[in-house]
Amino acid sequence: MPEVSDIAPDFTLPRDGGGEVTLSALRGGTVVLFFYPRDDTPGCTKESIGFSEQLQALADAGAQVFGISRDSVAKHDKFVAKHDLTTPLLSDEGSTTCEDYGVWVEKNMYGRKSMGIERATYIIDADGKIARVWRKVKVPGHVDEVLETVRAL
Repeated sequence: MPEVSDIAPDFTLPRDGGGEVTLSALRGGTVVLFFYPRDDTPGCTKESIGFSEQLQALADAGAQVFGISRDSVAKHDKFVAKHDLTTPLLSDEGSTTCEDYGVWVEKNMYGRKSMGIERATYIIDADGKIARVWRKVKVPGHVDEVLETVRAL
């Protein structure tokens, strides 16, 4: 699990709408990665809409934002269209990137254990180092806190 000041694990992932995103190609600017469990669930929808609503403010502060889940690109495309999302969504179907960032974890819901994505956000600085990490994110107020942190970098 990468910590603050570690070099962020690099990846190349397909994105909604086509194409790929490679983290190392984004060096020179701030990158916000938010990992979320699943498209079109209540918390994930609120978080994705929140980042879309603040996307321009985050861009004005010098940050690019990407959401990452294990959903397919096709599922991301439907999610984006349904909620008019503007935040790019990356597909990590093999969960390699989720594992590299330590967010692919065992969850326990109602006594039933399963593997899933722990909601987490990483801010990566212009040098490719992790500047801030939020684990077990609670959605209300989170996007605003991320924006404040990006503005302070």
